[in-house]
Amino acid sequence: MTSRTLLCYGDSNTHGTKPLTVPGVSERFGPAERWPGVLREALGPGWTIIEEGLPARTTVHDDPIEGRHKNGHAYLRPCLESQLPVDVVALMLGTNDLKTRFSVTPTDIANSVDVLLETLVACRAGPGGSTPHVLLMSPVPIEEIGFLGEIFTGGAAKSRLLAPLYERVAVKYGSAFLDAGEFATVSTTDGIHYEASQHHRLGKAVAEVVRQRFGA
Repeated sequence: MTSRTLLCYGDSNTHGTKPLTVPGVSERFGPAERWPGVLREALGPGWTIIEEGLPARTTVHDDPIEGRHKNGHAYLRPCLESQLPVDVVALMLGTNDLKTRFSVTPTDIANSVDVLLETLVACRAGPGGSTPHVLLMSPVPIEEIGFLGEIFTGGAAKSRLLAPLYERVAVKYGSAFLDAGEFATVSTTDGIHYEASQHHRLGKAVAEVVRQRFGA
């Protein structure tokens, strides 16, 4: 059986960053605990899962504090071309755009995701130069708590408006869509990242969508 490739492209919640308790100290869940690992186990040997989660990655913005390399648009094409052929891309970005420093609206964030999908289509990194299938995921709504709360001031309300906007982008491109907020919640420790139990729930949900839309 030919193995198919699924690229998980996202931020710290794809990376598997544990809820933060101390500023500047980051830890990561193990491979089997973070949602791409749960997805790998659920789909089985017919799929190769590539984990491409970068903490603080934005959709299209250079981060003036954390660096230009956090720009998800700038790295998307190199990432796709280095991994081709890619059959499916599961893309979940937008949480870091909610940081107060970017001053963007929910519609701005959705439009930025549109730019990402347009780039993905143009790249033609699928088998034989085709366009990879896409599973667009709207991120889990955040809470403004803990020491991260000030960084995301105003972001909690915005995060709750993203899912229908993302779904419209998915419809435009004929992509599959998953509202991650229907399956996972953020930790009460920092309001941004997921506990292991939520990674498990999300990974199972993604696997189900992949089976339904793209075959097991």
